Amino acid sequence: MSVQVRNLQGNEACALGAIAAGCRFYAGYPITPSSEIAERMAEALPKVGGAFVQMEDEIASIAAVLGAEVGGTKAMTATSGPGFSLKQEVLGFAAAAEIPCVVVNVMRGGPSTGMPTRPSQGDMMQARWGTHGDHPVIALAPASVSEVYTQTARAFNLSERFRIPAVVLYDEVIGHLQETVDLRESATLELAERKWARGSPATHLPYAETDDGVPVMSRPGDGHRDHMTGLTHGEDGFPTQNPEAVTRAMDRLLGKLERDRDAIDAVDMLACEDADIVVVACGIVARAARRAVRDLRAEGLAAGLFRPITLWPFPEQAFARAAEAAKIVLVAEMNAGQLRLEVERLCPPGARVVGLGRIDGTPIAPAEIRAKVQELTQDA
Repeated sequence: MSVQVRNLQGNEACALGAIAAGCRFYAGYPITPSSEIAERMAEALPKVGGAFVQMEDEIASIAAVLGAEVGGTKAMTATSGPGFSLKQEVLGFAAAAEIPCVVVNVMRGGPSTGMPTRPSQGDMMQARWGTHGDHPVIALAPASVSEVYTQTARAFNLSERFRIPAVVLYDEVIGHLQETVDLRESATLELAERKWARGSPATHLPYAETDDGVPVMSRPGDGHRDHMTGLTHGEDGFPTQNPEAVTRAMDRLLGKLERDRDAIDAVDMLACEDADIVVVACGIVARAARRAVRDLRAEGLAAGLFRPITLWPFPEQAFARAAEAAKIVLVAEMNAGQLRLEVERLCPPGARVVGLGRIDGTPIAPAEIRAKVQELTQDA
């Protein structure tokens, strides 16, 4: 009998969450600081009838994952910044061909090879716009070991439901953090399954419009034929440059997430109801911000925390509610100001947006956030 309450590392929790969600194939290439995910999957997948393959590089890894997904198997790969960059072209193909897949990016310092063993949050915008062209994507940003477990499982559900690449994005500190996790949550985990094609194969259109904007997929061997291409295609899957057909296809592709944001958006808020200053943060920085907000409240300052768990698409409505009365919004992040750009776009009129960043591979401490808020409130 397996132990249901365990002390886990973040990367190990990621692997266990994937398996709980039904992942049965992993293709990857070792890279710090995500390698423990591959090590755990190599050990665990054969025990549940799955398969692990170490590929020759990061591009082959994501390509193999898509092949497994087209074959009907839930699949995942994991990497860090340099490998994530290499995967972008194939991720674009997955978005265009609407092939579900999960990619975990344990962020480290950059650019280029950067600081392999130091944390960063420098891939936030790459997770959204890393591949070229207009494309849909979901990115989830857990901030604890337990949340790595649950959000990895959730990434599979969202990917299968919307036929879209889903990225699990967290920093090196979260990946190597050790915390107690209650795995009994998996007992109530509802697994989403993709919609399979039914009816006559002769009339099957692999990219036909549906009520929810998500087309059905062919189950291997059932007689339904799909033509998959990275070229812009019509409902039959074959390439087209007809302006009307392209517009219809792209409107459906880009709009399918907007039809059901309630199922996608997830946030964590602390004391935002009456906050004059709202701190926006993700990952390990959000944990520091939570401590800072509690200390500031004890000092009588009306501070609050807004943490997007779903990073992309950004939870705009929830943020608008959290920042509605704010005079100042402080964006704390371990990069040069990537999330700040999105927050500036969404802030209410009159609110001042300020950034607090570190790019030296050192996490932002609660005292830094607290001191910055005190400075800003004094200036105000």
